Amino acid sequence: MENNIIIGIDLAKNVFQLHGMRADGSVAFRRKVSRARLLPFLAEHPACLVAMEACASAHYWGREIGKLGHEVRLIAPQYVKPYVKRQKNDAADAEAIAEAASRPTMRFVAVKSAEKQSQAMAFKTRDLLMAQRTQTINALRGHLAEYGVIAPQGIQNIGQLAKALDDPEATLPPAVVELGRELLNHLETLDERVAVLSERVKETARTDETARRLMTIPGIGPICAAAMAAVVPPPSTFAKGRDFAAWLGLTPKQNSTGGKTRLGKTSKMGQRDLRRLLIIGAMAMVGHAARRGAPVGSWLARMLARKPKMLVAVALANKIARVAWALMASGGVYQAPAAA
Repeated sequence: MENNIIIGIDLAKNVFQLHGMRADGSVAFRRKVSRARLLPFLAEHPACLVAMEACASAHYWGREIGKLGHEVRLIAPQYVKPYVKRQKNDAADAEAIAEAASRPTMRFVAVKSAEKQSQAMAFKTRDLLMAQRTQTINALRGHLAEYGVIAPQGIQNIGQLAKALDDPEATLPPAVVELGRELLNHLETLDERVAVLSERVKETARTDETARRLMTIPGIGPICAAAMAAVVPPPSTFAKGRDFAAWLGLTPKQNSTGGKTRLGKTSKMGQRDLRRLLIIGAMAMVGHAARRGAPVGSWLARMLARKPKMLVAVALANKIARVAWALMASGGVYQAPAAA
């Protein structure tokens, strides 16, 4: 087997499909390898390009295969799918991965370090617990509403529902009171776990040099800065700030043809969690500007004078993303522009 081939690997739990492709596109080998034999097989093979889809375990395998001297490239699954020929099986997937990796204009995903993955896991675990907390609150509200017990929206008003459960004059059945208290205890546990993880993420933001610089940008707090430092690939992956904003899904989706440019709503492609955090931070800035007033002559003041708040928030999130890319790529801290 030559050392100038591309090996496409279709990852799995126990059995991996390998496809070796020569420089002229011909097939060098097709082979199924068990999980225990994958690294020994690649260790015996001359150094070459190894390509995989960017799935859950791809970064682990990328680090391990890179230690063997191979060049590892990860490809987003949506970029591999067009190269799958008729029929869907492991062999066809591995061949498509090798074919996609041979394209000179293909976009690749950087292999993450174990430290960056652990930081991202802390952020995503906190996000999961917050979603479970919201589900628990909604469940408690829904069940008690069936018995005429309601409270204003907001997590700060859950205490009113707790008082209704403890009210001796209430006509709630004993089973409803017992299960309602069970949900309240679960909610208290989730609050404690979210608080612990939030403090861990904030501590990461305080100790990470990139996150500290990102926090100087208005609209980016410690949670968003830590998440961005952990999840975002190297800034050199993007040629400019607009490419980074497009990766986050904050740019308009195009449907252009015949030389006519048609821009629609935001594409919502890419990192959903980072996009949500940026829009939340932008909404906080828009709300503050609406209450206190934006600086005279600023971009935000001009936009709020003629556009809806939500549209301004998404546009502001786009600007924040571009500024964040500039700081990650060039260094330094944020400096407010002079008003027009």
